[in-house]
Amino acid sequence: NSSGGVYTDSGREYLIRGLGRIQQIEQLRKTPLPGNSAPSLRLEQLAEVRIGPKVRRGMASVNRRESVILSIQKQPDADTLELTAQIDEVLTEIEATFPEDLNIERMIFRQANFIELAVENVFAALRDGAVLVVVILFLFLLTFRTTLISVLAIPLALVFTVYVFWLFEVSINTMTLGGMAIAIGALVDDAIIDVENVFRRLRENWKKPLGEQAPHRTVIFEASCEVRYPILFATFIVIVVFVPLFALSGLEGRMLRPLGMSYIIAIFGSLLVALTVTPALCSYLLVGESLLGRAEESWMVRKLKSAYSPLLQFSIKRPFPILILAAVLVVTTLVLTPFMGRTFLPEFNEGTLTITMATVPGTALEESDRLGVLAEEILLSTPEVLSTARRTGRAELDEHAMEVNASEMEVRIQLKDRSKEDFLASLRSRLSIIPGTVFNIGQPISHRIDHMLSGVQAAVAVKLFGPDLLRLRTLAQSIEQIMQPIEGVVDLQVEQQTHVPQTQILLDREAIGRYGLSLEAVTDVIHVGLSGEVAGQILEDQESYDLLVRFDEEARSSAENMRRILVDTPYGSSVPLMELAEIRVDSGPNRISREDVQRMIVIQCNVSGGDLRGTVNQIRQAVQSQLQLPEGYYVVYGGQFESEEQASQVIGLLSLLAVAAIFFLLYLAFNSFRLAGL
Repeated sequence: NSSGGVYTDSGREYLIRGLGRIQQIEQLRKTPLPGNSAPSLRLEQLAEVRIGPKVRRGMASVNRRESVILSIQKQPDADTLELTAQIDEVLTEIEATFPEDLNIERMIFRQANFIELAVENVFAALRDGAVLVVVILFLFLLTFRTTLISVLAIPLALVFTVYVFWLFEVSINTMTLGGMAIAIGALVDDAIIDVENVFRRLRENWKKPLGEQAPHRTVIFEASCEVRYPILFATFIVIVVFVPLFALSGLEGRMLRPLGMSYIIAIFGSLLVALTVTPALCSYLLVGESLLGRAEESWMVRKLKSAYSPLLQFSIKRPFPILILAAVLVVTTLVLTPFMGRTFLPEFNEGTLTITMATVPGTALEESDRLGVLAEEILLSTPEVLSTARRTGRAELDEHAMEVNASEMEVRIQLKDRSKEDFLASLRSRLSIIPGTVFNIGQPISHRIDHMLSGVQAAVAVKLFGPDLLRLRTLAQSIEQIMQPIEGVVDLQVEQQTHVPQTQILLDREAIGRYGLSLEAVTDVIHVGLSGEVAGQILEDQESYDLLVRFDEEARSSAENMRRILVDTPYGSSVPLMELAEIRVDSGPNRISREDVQRMIVIQCNVSGGDLRGTVNQIRQAVQSQLQLPEGYYVVYGGQFESEEQASQVIGLLSLLAVAAIFFLLYLAFNSFRLAGL
């Protein structure tokens, strides 16, 4: 379309519009082409004009049914559970408009499911912990009232924690709830100390002659004051222990800081309850002759004391053997600690597996899809597998583009009779029968953590750097063979860098010059004719579609047909492409990876049945002892263990500072270096 401006006629203003926009495909066919003859040639005389798809670079299926998979991302501050419920409502409305043979499968992967499971587990821990605390308190105190006063510290401290979260707009999530679950046993500590001392002093006061008894509330006040400073300092010491968590950076800091914050707020809330609510409840509930006149201690406490008394006498009479034994245990612990297994984060149980499958580079999409269907059939025949969703190949505009030889599957599972380790071992064994494929089995969140830390979707990445691609591949195969027998290494694979078939058009500059052409003119023919170029947009209602120009499929179906492609010269004649270039079938690299400007190939694996740090150390030692790298080649180890090492160093250093802070608090409490050291 074009504009011709405006004109005025009879006092009215008219717009001038030239309307040439295509409304239907027949108009495009009749479009005249510029030339020296009359009438002009029409587009349909030189080309086939039809509606067609873009080149397909991916396929998707759900439970072996061809599908379209839609990924929905949420804003960082959105409530996942609430948003998921709203999306479900919208999907229900959309699905109602579908034909009978179409349906929406919503359970491929939902973060809400993981959150709900985690919250359910934490609430179960909170519930069970509270029940255990009540039972143990009653067994020791043997009075319902003292138990009730002590136990009330738990809900009040948790309410205080939630209120602080609400005040500062902190979300309730699995990590903050986890902090509360960890704290639940400690929430009653301060209250127990106060209640026990108040109860003891009230009984002592009740036993005095009537004229010598102090007022009820005076006794409670003095008894609470006696333990006020020990409670205060003990609570601050516990808080100091958790402070190092806030110095962690990166992913581990993001995950563990909410846990530490939740724990500290809950413990501080329990301190406030012990200093205020607990004495107030004691003044109302710990009254009456029937309560204070009973036996001083419960049956369990008396039995424990009778068992403890001989041990105490033995320890006092023989202090040196006891101290030597304690010192030996401490030293042994310090010696053994460096040899303990280490990992970055505890393994999640997400209820979903993310399985990546790759076959030989250069494999066609249809063949890759056939192998993907075979993998789905194996997965769906496994009792623990509920559903599968597979994406084979991902287009360039996808946030995780993949070549057509690669597939990614989301597999929902529900463990039954077998453990997770046995199930995964069986799954790896069954999938290994698919020829020419490699698999990596992980979980959605874990995979993303790995990807963020090392750039690959595996726990360990061995990155080999060097200048020559062929040498890199040979050395990478050697490293793979070295890693294969190491215990704990699973899903071992080398980044698929190999030569794939190519049709290469080698331009002859002298020949191009003889025909008066430029390199750009010839490469334009190659690009536009064989790959295609968008020449415009076709608008239909509110949608726009690319108008793509390229040669027909026959012209690009073989090297021989490409040789016969005609290139226009400036003199009005045409010359076949084979006169301007050598066209041959050869091979070339499917990809070249770089990091810090250096060429790189990655050997990756996961760890099963062993600790992460120990497995990496074995890999490092084996590679160093069994492989002599040429000059200019070197290995860098990446993955979760890097973050574990950094976090361990930070925690170790800050733990020493925390011990110093604890010593300082103890000195303030006792005003004695000897007692603080003790």
